[in-house]
Amino acid sequence: TFCMVFILFYFSQVFNAKTAEVISQHQVEIKQSFPKEGWVEEDPKEIMQSVHECIENTCEKLSQLKVDISRVKAVGVTNQRETTLVWDRATGEPLYNAIVWLDLRTQSTVERLIKKAPGENKNHLKHLTGLPISTYFSAVKLRWLLDNVDEVREAVRTGRALFGTVDSWIIWNLTGGRSGGVHATDVSNASRTMLFNIHSMEWDPELCRYFDIPMEILPDVRSSSEVYGWMVSSLCIHTLFMLFSLCLGDQSAALVGQMCFEEGQAKNTYGTGCFLLQNTGCKPVMSNHGLLTTVAYKLGRHMPCCYALEGSVAIAGAVVQWLKNNMGMVQTSSEIEKLAAEVGTSHGCYFVPAFSGLYAPYWEPSARGIICGLTQFTNKKHLAFAALEAVCFQTREILDAMNQDSGVPLTQLRVDGGMTANRLLMQLQADILCIPVVRPTMSETTALGAAVAAGAAEGVDVWSLSPGHLPLIKSETFQPQINPEESDFRFSRWKKAVQKAMNWETMETCSTSEGMELQLSLVHSEFTD
Repeated sequence: TFCMVFILFYFSQVFNAKTAEVISQHQVEIKQSFPKEGWVEEDPKEIMQSVHECIENTCEKLSQLKVDISRVKAVGVTNQRETTLVWDRATGEPLYNAIVWLDLRTQSTVERLIKKAPGENKNHLKHLTGLPISTYFSAVKLRWLLDNVDEVREAVRTGRALFGTVDSWIIWNLTGGRSGGVHATDVSNASRTMLFNIHSMEWDPELCRYFDIPMEILPDVRSSSEVYGWMVSSLCIHTLFMLFSLCLGDQSAALVGQMCFEEGQAKNTYGTGCFLLQNTGCKPVMSNHGLLTTVAYKLGRHMPCCYALEGSVAIAGAVVQWLKNNMGMVQTSSEIEKLAAEVGTSHGCYFVPAFSGLYAPYWEPSARGIICGLTQFTNKKHLAFAALEAVCFQTREILDAMNQDSGVPLTQLRVDGGMTANRLLMQLQADILCIPVVRPTMSETTALGAAVAAGAAEGVDVWSLSPGHLPLIKSETFQPQINPEESDFRFSRWKKAVQKAMNWETMETCSTSEGMELQLSLVHSEFTD
């Protein structure tokens, strides 16, 4: 018996429900476009094309393995949580490109929304949502679409518009689209919109009024693990009829895949960004140290909701891509490890990759990337090392905040995601945190978590979530190899660099000698905490 899972929308994997082995998989690269500085978009049609291609090729590989496709009992999707789409329910056409989670175009929208909050407090809605008002979340992206895209406004006016994160777009298309497709999301994705009350577990009229979002365009909210409908897909020689039984945000899926079902357990996923989640049980814990309170999962309609504290870092793996694509330092991402290992130190160089501002624990959109401590001795090897250290320092910042919020310091950190293949990075992380780092032999535990939850859905029942039946995942542990004093010294220098990156990007008006007004981005000479 097998479960098929779509990860984000880059690849699909089929798992054996007895052994948790990956039986078949296929990956497709999705292009991102950058129409303007700070804008990040993806083509919704390309997203669906990649999903169909993954299904077709994965099924073909199963056939080559002599596996009967009818043995795949359930399908699920796990996805980027905040990426925002609007489409026409009548035509099935997207009305604009998907606005990706780290897109910065909504900064002026955010500033306007904060100004109408009492005391201009960005945490004004946190008691309902667990989130600060930020460019990160879906509501501000949706507000921008309503303000700036005529097709979206017209579709809303005529009752044809549907809003969703990537999961909703995929589910709607795979369950019928214009012919009765299911317009739904799960609690983990809904909790990242800023329109969802994490206490009542419903779309909140007060929040929708604050953002001026019509509630009729929102998807139904369901548990993460239940039957959403039937996936019908005709592909070459295959016509598939499968239960669609899982919808779960990618970071929540990784939490499940790491088997973090007990209060206090935590994992850190290293991808484009970096996301540290700690299970806080059935009660939401509000952070006093810059973390998010989010819905982790609800594994069944009649099961309790589980919450998490989350530290979100915008730029992790993306800094390696920047060194490769923008700076031309390496030909492949894997070369970064070799380059950094050749020197084994940054030689006093510190890199703050605030390309999209700073997320947790600062939530400072005006920050920008900065490299400090350069000398004539500094070379690209030192920069490569500093880039890897930057990922580790950002993780320490959110881990320290999490320890303060929870009151119970973590004694080890479970890790996953593509960057964990970098052994130097994992050792650096253990050194900088001063605790062991535990890496599973299968790094993409996001996929496993989604498969487990899909198979455990009522009506599927091919996987059990009881402690004695959870799959055993082999792992490798990286122990700290430097003393805490050295770790603290390096971290304090990093914090100094962070302060230099603050308040960098501001928009101020000045007049030229010809009397023309220009909008200039000014560098501040003073920095605040």
